Amino acid sequence: MISGLLKKLRVPFVKVQDSRETSNNKSWLQIILVTSVGVTVFIWGIRELKWLQPWELRVYDEMLRSRPAQAPDRRILLVKITDDDLKREKWALSDRTINQLLKKIESYQPRIVGLYLFQPENNNLAINFQNQDNIVSTCLFSSLGRDEIPPPPNFPIDNVGFSDVVSDNENDQILRRSLLFAYSTDNKCTTSFAFGALIGINYLEKQGIEYKFTNKKELQLGKTLFPRLQPNSGSYQHLDTDGYQILLNYRHPNSFADQVTLTQVLSGQVNSSLFKDRLVIIGTTAANLPPGGFYTPYSTLPDQPARMPALFIHAQIASQLISTVLDGRPLIWYWPDWVEFIWMWGWSLLGGIIVWRWQNPLLLLVVGGTALLGLVGICIGLFLQAGWVPLIPSALTLVVSSICVIAYTSYQNQRQTQVIILQVEKQQEAIAQLNILLEDKTAIPDSSLDFPAPIDSPEIKSGDLLLGGRYKMSQVLGSGGFGRTYLAQDTQRPGNPTCVVKKLMPARQDTRFLQVARRLFHSEAEILESLGKHHQIPELLAYFEDDQEFYLIQQYIEGHTLSEELPPVQDVQSELFVIEMFKQVLEVLEFVHQHRVIHRDIKPTNIIRCAQDNRLVLIDFGAVKLMQPPTSDQTELATVAIGTRGYAPPEQFAGHPRLCSDIYALGMIGIQAITGIPPQELHPDPETGNVMWRQTVPVREELAVILDKMVCYHFSDRYQSAAAVLQDLKRM
Repeated sequence: MISGLLKKLRVPFVKVQDSRETSNNKSWLQIILVTSVGVTVFIWGIRELKWLQPWELRVYDEMLRSRPAQAPDRRILLVKITDDDLKREKWALSDRTINQLLKKIESYQPRIVGLYLFQPENNNLAINFQNQDNIVSTCLFSSLGRDEIPPPPNFPIDNVGFSDVVSDNENDQILRRSLLFAYSTDNKCTTSFAFGALIGINYLEKQGIEYKFTNKKELQLGKTLFPRLQPNSGSYQHLDTDGYQILLNYRHPNSFADQVTLTQVLSGQVNSSLFKDRLVIIGTTAANLPPGGFYTPYSTLPDQPARMPALFIHAQIASQLISTVLDGRPLIWYWPDWVEFIWMWGWSLLGGIIVWRWQNPLLLLVVGGTALLGLVGICIGLFLQAGWVPLIPSALTLVVSSICVIAYTSYQNQRQTQVIILQVEKQQEAIAQLNILLEDKTAIPDSSLDFPAPIDSPEIKSGDLLLGGRYKMSQVLGSGGFGRTYLAQDTQRPGNPTCVVKKLMPARQDTRFLQVARRLFHSEAEILESLGKHHQIPELLAYFEDDQEFYLIQQYIEGHTLSEELPPVQDVQSELFVIEMFKQVLEVLEFVHQHRVIHRDIKPTNIIRCAQDNRLVLIDFGAVKLMQPPTSDQTELATVAIGTRGYAPPEQFAGHPRLCSDIYALGMIGIQAITGIPPQELHPDPETGNVMWRQTVPVREELAVILDKMVCYHFSDRYQSAAAVLQDLKRM
């Protein structure tokens, strides 16, 4: 009783790893999270240094140019003084000419007139005009290398706006911002309003819409708020935001507003309805007259001048204020820094997830490219709604995160490959020693040479004893010279999931044989544990030794073996079936062979069609069979070589398997599927030794050539890698 109790309490050491899915997912999640955060912080730091700002601004300009053109702003009329006008009227225009122009325009009843002209003497402008308060003039602040241009002396300062603008001089001198207000105490031009802002505000005041500043010192026109630019707004970093600035939301120059010339107005060649109740802006478009023109996002278009006249710039500013208030035209908006960081981090996460989900290089390229296109599409879509979100930094986090995860996993795979190669070397040493021991039968007493008794009617252990303290046997799946295979339940995992228990009984029980067999078992188990990370190989859940018997606990794959799909169980299969079968098995063989591991016993019963997702799973890697007694379907050399008659090539039965030995076995399965003839019944060519099968069934020449090369008698004439076979299959 006590001995029975002790037996039940005896729990051997068991090396158990978590389920493949949970473990792999957890590992990948950690890699992706750490990588994504690190990459995002790195890209954010580069962005803070302004290294990305030029690229981001170029993308901004491109999106601005690419927007669909809006309808012209019918509230604005531009009266241009062109080069042709100046051929008729000498510059500078006389006060008489300007007053004549203003008189004409006043008769058409405009709401506001903006006089955007800089002339040396304009002491008599707009004198004795009935609606002089409706006329706004301009001045220019002094700056480095430029003199001040004071306002006309007869204009009240409340009707004067400064002409100065702010361009991105640090980057490319392109004008992307509106300067609405600024203060200058060192100039005769003491106004605090920009010309474009003042004429826009005056226009709205005529409609009863007043301006004010909120408690946060932000401009409000009616109910519309115009938030001022901050140093890190949009893709700007550490921007000089002196004054009151907003992003200039351009209308396309080709469809901006109605335009007439000085000559047309003076000669009466215009329709008076173009002026009535509008904001009329008068100015020169000549490039050689002050204040000249400015580079804009539209400067690169072939149908636009390199510099946009300042007249158009201030008209754009006025149009933006008016249309935002009256039409609800959106201002260009952007996210705060913390939202932009999360946005970039999200794309960095996506880059890692893509690498995790699609590890095939071609699929990775397609999915990664699609993700990049999706990012571009989202950013363009948001920009069409006036949203400026980071594109370049997000694309960099996506790409760099993907590259980092690929690099890390490649490094880990290389390390894992080195570990497997080391185990393979140990495995080969153990195999060589087992071969010596199995052949040297005189080295031990005869009684110790006996194999375990044949198992004709295997039984499951009775009682409450659990194998390894956790595995409850429920059903015998198979038995033979190699031992037994059970269906079991893991009682220590939630839900008691089903697993497969393989009991391996050494061919001999002497100490020397067991020591070598033990080394072979552990090296094989370590290899299976690493290979089990592939989704087409059962996961090794645990392995241990108990009472000089060896146990492998593997993932249970619900389904049926490939032998049930081949003749005589099923009819002869089609070429398409063979090609698809090859592709799936070759995919896992490519993975296995990359680690220098040879399966050694590929045959239909060792390939399972998974019932859940129809994938083919490769089972029963066979190096540990060297410590088993022979079975009925193995040759008399099975104690020194592994393989099944008909599927194993000659070099494998000679004890020298190679990677291409697995390709030979798979080729024989393909021939069996397409001819309906078991490999054992096919005869070799007396001269070459190659299997003769073509005369039994018509097969497409391309596939027949591939099959022939897979099953060449001599290993040097065969395909040397699974990748080479896949490449030829894809060409079909």
